[in-house]
Amino acid sequence: MYIYYLFPYCYINILLEYVLFFFSSMIIVLLLLLLPFSVSSHGCPPEKCGSFDSIPYPFHLNNTSDCGEYLLSDAFHLSCSNSTSLFLTIGSYRYQVLHFFPDGGGILVDFPNDTFSYSSLCRRYYDLRSFGFQTNDYFGISSDNVVGLYGCGDSSLCRSDCGGCHDENTTTTFASSGCCYLLSDERGGVWRVGDGFSVFLELGCKGFACWIGSSSKNDVVKHGIKLEWAIPSNLIHGVCDVNARIVNVSSVNLGMRCKCFDGFVGDGYAKGMGCLKACLKDGQEAYGKACYAKRHDRSKLMLVAGILALCLSIATLGALFCMLKRQTITKSGNLDLDQMRSQSSVSFHKGRRTRLFTHSELEEATKGFSDDQKLVNMGERGTIYAGILTDGLEVAVHKVHCTTETDLIQVLSRVKIFSEVSHMNMARILGCSIDSGYTPLVVYEYPGNKTLEQHLCQGGVDGNLGLDWHTRLTIAAQLSSMLAYLQSEIFPPVFHHGLQSGCVLLDHDLSVKLVGFELFNCGSNGSTPFSSKNDVYGLGVVLLEIMVGSKSVELAVGKIRNGKVEEVVDPRLYYHEQPVYRKEQMSIMADVATRCLLFGGDGRLGMNDVARELVHVTKESIDNIGSRRIPAGLEETFSNSSLLQMISLSPDSIYVP
Repeated sequence: MYIYYLFPYCYINILLEYVLFFFSSMIIVLLLLLLPFSVSSHGCPPEKCGSFDSIPYPFHLNNTSDCGEYLLSDAFHLSCSNSTSLFLTIGSYRYQVLHFFPDGGGILVDFPNDTFSYSSLCRRYYDLRSFGFQTNDYFGISSDNVVGLYGCGDSSLCRSDCGGCHDENTTTTFASSGCCYLLSDERGGVWRVGDGFSVFLELGCKGFACWIGSSSKNDVVKHGIKLEWAIPSNLIHGVCDVNARIVNVSSVNLGMRCKCFDGFVGDGYAKGMGCLKACLKDGQEAYGKACYAKRHDRSKLMLVAGILALCLSIATLGALFCMLKRQTITKSGNLDLDQMRSQSSVSFHKGRRTRLFTHSELEEATKGFSDDQKLVNMGERGTIYAGILTDGLEVAVHKVHCTTETDLIQVLSRVKIFSEVSHMNMARILGCSIDSGYTPLVVYEYPGNKTLEQHLCQGGVDGNLGLDWHTRLTIAAQLSSMLAYLQSEIFPPVFHHGLQSGCVLLDHDLSVKLVGFELFNCGSNGSTPFSSKNDVYGLGVVLLEIMVGSKSVELAVGKIRNGKVEEVVDPRLYYHEQPVYRKEQMSIMADVATRCLLFGGDGRLGMNDVARELVHVTKESIDNIGSRRIPAGLEETFSNSSLLQMISLSPDSIYVP
């Protein structure tokens, strides 16, 4: 009981923690407002190697730098040899880095040291068979490269002077002199984006050279291979600066890079240079903070507003704290339980006492927990046995299988909670036994008329013909309305998390007495202890069993969805002999059961909706048989319900909105 009545103190503690957190957060914000605005959010610590004064992001030397958490991949890791030469390793090849292109998308590398090379009077060229670079997720050969080819059998590859130098007096061992080929030239169709240089082997070429630029266009010629780098699409999220956009990379499949918006300059990466505002100031180019006018007055105004907001927030939270404390604690310092009950629609029974049983007397009552006494096996949630105490009282004993002390404590806590909750269709908890280690025994009252599952079995109970339709409909309405009440009118809400027809006990009036509530978090139902999803789905299964008359309901859903309700109805109900209104009721219940299975698992159908429909159908059934008697349990469930507002009862009428 104390678990329910002490919950305002939890709110008070949370409130105090929130006040402290808010106060400290505001102090930090104010300090940040007072800090100089020269602090930059961009830039990893600079790294140097040889002639490279800085290494652009995302390339890096040290994996343990301050930017370590932002390093995209080891593919961009470089090594500095003798503090003079920078190297990039791709696959089994090690390339010396010659140049980083300022556009942020290319890197110029030299040929690997182990690539076979030959020298002519003009240039050095390399054996194609020894150069095995292949495009990967991070690097590809740029179409900006110009390739000098040697020993090619197909002269159509040759273009006019592509730059570099003329090789008129070549002394190569190849049969033909060299020619050049622009990778950007799409007319030949030999090399395509994403290819390596191996495509020229297929045309009989044996050697090649590579450079960037054209002497005929007065470009600066740089010898080497330009590789275009990219970031895979699955890693690009969160990498770009707020003033940058994502662009595709042509040379790498699904590769992307960051590029600053127009009006901003930089590399575009949040942990690189970022993107700085570019502008003209006093006739000169300016960047970053220089482009923004200083607003000292506005900063002071923000500071004053922050202080006022802090004071107002503390005053408001303090008032709320006092209000909660006044509502939950009386002047004498004790909890005002009557006041709390008046403010809640929770149904508790003050003074209900539970008994502590011994394991031996329950073992004797259940005949040693024999299989003959077993009512339902709920798997990891335990087993329920029928028994008779020495004083003749019939009980249902729930044998719970705990594995840890935490589970045991949770069971005892929930037994205390459930013993304080009262509902006509919820079997009363009489007590428990804890003298058998991690196997506590929970004792319910047992009405002595078997379970719903046993009544639905072929032949019914004790040779009876089974349950008629009106009784089945009443059971469904009682069960759903009771579950809706526990989930909507009790705080914290109460869930079953193991609903099945074997947990539905029936008294001699065939009214529902539900047992088998989950007493500790088993962890296998896929939902939290405060989720109704399993109960709605479980109710759908029970409703189908009520319709079918057995636990074999696998094929029922498909037939119901195909409009063949008559094929799934229990033969003992004689569907074809029923009046039209009962056939309609059967169709409605079948539809509700199907929706519970289809939509209850993901929370799209609530228990209140299910109960409302079933209570409405039950009310119509009462009207059709000429009875004013309200099914047992429905009046208690809904007469004082302010949340459900589903049914209003009087001696003469039932109202369903």
